[in-house]
Amino acid sequence: MGKQSNLFFLGLFLAIGLASCGYFVGQTMYNAKVALNTAEAKGLAERRVRADRANWGVRFTVVGKKKTDIPNLYKEAEANQATIIALLKEHGFEDGEMNIGVIDYYNHKFRDNNQVLVEQSHQLTGSIHIETNKIEKITAARAAIGKLITKGINIQNEAPQYRFTKLNEIKPAMLKEATKNARLAANEFAQNAGVTVGGIRNAHQGSFYIRDAGQEYGDTAKIDKDVRVVTTITFYLTD
Repeated sequence: MGKQSNLFFLGLFLAIGLASCGYFVGQTMYNAKVALNTAEAKGLAERRVRADRANWGVRFTVVGKKKTDIPNLYKEAEANQATIIALLKEHGFEDGEMNIGVIDYYNHKFRDNNQVLVEQSHQLTGSIHIETNKIEKITAARAAIGKLITKGINIQNEAPQYRFTKLNEIKPAMLKEATKNARLAANEFAQNAGVTVGGIRNAHQGSFYIRDAGQEYGDTAKIDKDVRVVTTITFYLTD
């Protein structure tokens, strides 16, 4: 009789606690319930990490009005390409971190309402794609490349995409922390009912989420990332 009474009051405490305290106690997220001699709780673990991989692209364009301009345009495009590559190397990037695209040719024709050709342009476009783990060098390199526009080089300096690829290295510690926090949530209410949280009956590992630091959406814009996981664990209860 005493054990059933204790479990009844534990269920009552859990219901009241959830209604009044929300879903977190410190770093612990819980959603506890009592079923026979068990209680279910959720534990949260979070980490602030830094991206370890990044990629971004630089595009450059040269334009001429006459078809006879094309040979000189191609030389200009090659010179611009070489300038960008040299600048990247000055900032510590190596050949193996660069993917140099081919220089493409585009012919744009403009016609009036009578479909008479009134103007055309000849455009050469090239690109360099960088993929690297030298995160700390990217900001300075992009700033230097951006200044090339003052030298008459028409460029598009794309925003980098930053990624965290070492999730498997921190998973064990985060799962351990989430399990600990789930037990803390269960213990807090069990103590009020005079029962004890025992071993784990079953556990469900939630998905790991990586987001840009301080953001609810997106995971490639910032160097700093937030990693989050919530585990759901059912504990045995004893007198």
